[in-house]
Amino acid sequence: MFSKNLKYYRLKAGLTKKALAEMSGLTPMSITHYEAGERKPGMDSLLSLTEVLGVSLADLLRRRNASLSFRHGDFRKSASMGLSAQELIYESVEEYFGRFYDTLECLGGDVLPAAPECGSLSVTHNAEADAIAMRRHLGIESVGPVPDLVGVLENRGILFMALEGADERFSGINGFVDGRPYIVVNASMSPERNRSTIAHELAHLVFDWRGIEGKAQEDHATAVSGAFLLPTVDAIRELGLRRRGVTRDMEMVAREYGVSMMLLAKRANLSCIISDSAYRSFCIAASKMGWRKEEPSRIEPERSELFEQLVYRAVCEDDMSIQRGAELLRRSFDEVAHECELCGV
Repeated sequence: MFSKNLKYYRLKAGLTKKALAEMSGLTPMSITHYEAGERKPGMDSLLSLTEVLGVSLADLLRRRNASLSFRHGDFRKSASMGLSAQELIYESVEEYFGRFYDTLECLGGDVLPAAPECGSLSVTHNAEADAIAMRRHLGIESVGPVPDLVGVLENRGILFMALEGADERFSGINGFVDGRPYIVVNASMSPERNRSTIAHELAHLVFDWRGIEGKAQEDHATAVSGAFLLPTVDAIRELGLRRRGVTRDMEMVAREYGVSMMLLAKRANLSCIISDSAYRSFCIAASKMGWRKEEPSRIEPERSELFEQLVYRAVCEDDMSIQRGAELLRRSFDEVAHECELCGV
């Protein structure tokens, strides 16, 4: 779909309609008509646009799944991103899941598991109780670490995307593709922050937030996400009933539960394991080390392999050509062909 491709690549290039028009020798009104799907450019205009945007003609004319319906969640009010940055994220989400659903259509049948019901859990305003309810809703044990949170999502029918090159002020959003829930996070964030963001967006998806809006909703979703990743009962079992402060050995617990030391200290304070004064002292020290902005990661990143797995399956089952698989994965023909070779065992 040319109109969607043009908007996507324009936003990706960081250009306004006016700037693209000036650089390509067109008028801003022409760009507006093209992106609205009201007009189609001639070959000279197409070639000019590809040159300015640094993409191929095939990129601009690539088929897009026009039958999909998207319902995107809102960005957090604290994100403070401009409209263009927000539009680029939405367009990137639609472009990615468009390719994902093209693969599903090639495979046919019920390839993905049924997703959990969304908006069905009642908010009790008790973060611990709500976190346990969210775990149970997803079929997770009430206590203990949650390893491979991305795998948990996808094995329960929730789509996931780690967005490369997103605005640094973006952390995550949730929404629906043809009624199926998705979560998107910023790929540049630390693995610990991505896990916290996933849990936060999960809370937005599964709870019924009617009557709870703005900061109150964000604060409670944040509290639920912390309790989801490190329940109080686990914090007490791992750290003990009382500590004089945050000590280096606590990093082992942070690694085990896949959380940052900032979150671990917060959970220890809420669980009355460390005092308010000890927590404040840690926060001051952490701020001096720059941890509020970028705390060192202690765990390996979680990676989604579902999309490429489905594409390779479609190619190997002759439901899709190698060339089509390469186009969907944005990889070379040779790379996809190599992955689909027989192992010879």
